[in-house]
Amino acid sequence: MAIFLNENSKIIVQGMTGSEGTKHTARMLASGANVVGGVNARKAGHQVEIGGKQLTVFGTVKEAMAETGADVSVLFVPPKFAKDAVIEAIDAEIPLAVVITEGIPVHDSAYFWAHAKAKGNKTRIIGPNCPGVISPGKSNAGIIPADITGPGKIGLVSKSGTLTYQLMYELRDIGFSTAVGIGGDPVIGTTHIDALEAFEADPETSVIVMIGEIGGDAEERAAEFIKANVTKPVVGYVAGFTAPEGKTMGHAGAIVSGSSGTAAAKKEALEAAGVKVGKTPSETAEIARELYKSL
Repeated sequence: MAIFLNENSKIIVQGMTGSEGTKHTARMLASGANVVGGVNARKAGHQVEIGGKQLTVFGTVKEAMAETGADVSVLFVPPKFAKDAVIEAIDAEIPLAVVITEGIPVHDSAYFWAHAKAKGNKTRIIGPNCPGVISPGKSNAGIIPADITGPGKIGLVSKSGTLTYQLMYELRDIGFSTAVGIGGDPVIGTTHIDALEAFEADPETSVIVMIGEIGGDAEERAAEFIKANVTKPVVGYVAGFTAPEGKTMGHAGAIVSGSSGTAAAKKEALEAAGVKVGKTPSETAEIARELYKSL
């Protein structure tokens, strides 16, 4: 089992013919993902060879879905065109849209998030500004390296791309059911809570690892959800313990207001919900390993 993505997923790539789209389509194909086509209105009807596979470029998401049966779209579309591209995917009712693009204006993200909701949430959005989602050995939608871990029983949800990769590597001896990079922007389509709920329901996930960071209150809200709804062991890590007070850090969502949003406040909330929190990524991996062994 896996969440959001499995071996039957058929992936199209919006922006496949751009440099990033081409590079990561090749990587997805090399990892065994079933990429079935791309979308670019200006190159509709073209055939391109990527990673040794002939792929058709379609004019619209709707056309690509009709021709290929695609149920996942990965978006490598420049920020100024991203809103329209996501809306197109939502209007076509593709079940999963993975928005890799960084630098999308927050009001654009808020607009397409609201549009998805108005359309009945038929499309799950992951991102924007995220590394995507991988179910090792089954499929890979995004830019997560596929060779750093294998299939296993850990579910990972993370705001940070690089910390996603580090935890996957450190726990490669156990492996992962699915790893989801939800992105660090203030407005994202899939939250920690959405992933926690899915992992709780997934019979193949035994331990959940949750990576947060300073800013906002997403981790505090996740802690409340864990307390009320999650029976599986959860291990947490909060990036930003050494961040200087009052300074906005890297990710656009990492804005701290007073004591709310600090690493210490998030750690406290998670521990109050029964989550074991590591002080470093390596310690977090070790806690997860010990929990897994004790099951």
